[in-house]
Amino acid sequence: MRTAGEETVASCPQCGVEIRTDIRFTTWCAACDWNVDPQGPDEEKRGLGRARRRAAQRYGERLFTELRGGGSGEGSGSRRTLSGSLAYALALAVHGVTVALAAVGVWGLVAGWGSLGMVFGVFFLALAWSLRPRLNRLSDDDRVLSRGEAPELYALIDEVAAAMCTRGVDAVVVDVDANASVTHLGLRRRLLTIGLPLWEVLSPQQRIALLGHELGHFTHGDTRQGMVVGTAWRSLSTWLYYVRPMPNPNVVQAVTNLACIPLRLLITGVRALLDLLTAQSSQRCEYLADGAAAHVGSTEGAVGLMDLFLVTDSVVTTLQRETNGRRMRGRGQTSGQDADDLWEVLAAHMHSIPESEYERQRRVGALRGHSVDASHPPTHLRRRLLLDGTPVPALVTADTDRSERIAGELADLRGTLAREVLRDGYGNV
Repeated sequence: MRTAGEETVASCPQCGVEIRTDIRFTTWCAACDWNVDPQGPDEEKRGLGRARRRAAQRYGERLFTELRGGGSGEGSGSRRTLSGSLAYALALAVHGVTVALAAVGVWGLVAGWGSLGMVFGVFFLALAWSLRPRLNRLSDDDRVLSRGEAPELYALIDEVAAAMCTRGVDAVVVDVDANASVTHLGLRRRLLTIGLPLWEVLSPQQRIALLGHELGHFTHGDTRQGMVVGTAWRSLSTWLYYVRPMPNPNVVQAVTNLACIPLRLLITGVRALLDLLTAQSSQRCEYLADGAAAHVGSTEGAVGLMDLFLVTDSVVTTLQRETNGRRMRGRGQTSGQDADDLWEVLAAHMHSIPESEYERQRRVGALRGHSVDASHPPTHLRRRLLLDGTPVPALVTADTDRSERIAGELADLRGTLAREVLRDGYGNV
């Protein structure tokens, strides 16, 4: 075997074809798939997580077939309506339990049972208050960019939203996750969260595709993001927190743990049912949001964005490596100079990933059914659906000057977040 720079040249031990591979990545054979997945599929433990991921794969495959054939992706319209109605009914029932607890608490206060009634009533009112539907709100730790601080970024978001016949967002939060998301704030406000590590490695058109995808969740009505179902899910999570087993229990605590098992099983079952009832509509929304990404950012931009999702592990690995290396060179101390080029180094590494590694990740994704998480369809199917359609040009574009103005608006946050990553370590910010 010989090496040339960062490239290795060898013969495939299985079929004999010449293999050229970047030495930083797995050596594999595109002709026969030798060593395409050296680690093999992850063996997930039994439980709700694995069941959700398998269900996501099944729904994703079925919706892919329907959408590829020109259908609406809804399967049976009545079935989708029934599952959505049942999800809302179940969510309302969860909130109904909270209302009932509050009513019992009020009854305990006014029933005239003296101090016992007061304690009884206060306990149930406090429990109902902790389980109340909680609307999303900004936290003190959120790095919020206002319209006044980032007018060019908001103008781009508004232009993307107008191209999709919807409205923009009311707040933008920037964090260090290699991801992006949207959600509601309160009753009507919209929040966009941009992960700086993801934003920094995308091209201008891929960034527009990302914005189109996220705003697509609003235009296509993601049930899980809605107020009724979303708050019910959070209430159930609070219930599970209350009935979780106590570690290292004494005798009384052990008896309490046993007594809580039926309630814990019931709550887990209700969560699983709510997840099942909303799974297909959530999957469909992801596919449609991908279409929105291509609509505003071009098919090429949306497909490139999808490819980046396959290699986001490299984002995490690179940031961890850079963080550890710079902290060791500085003997645990970091300075502004140490952080100056963190995002540039990350972008340079991601842009240097060869096409052979992207192709390997696509094949691995097809073998394993890779998805961003358990609520998303398989990534390789999302990509294929975009490529199988007629390629579309971008409705919204960002030239060099516009990209530079947006970069200038993010400059202060880029430096702040880079210093925090180096100080605390990536994953701890």
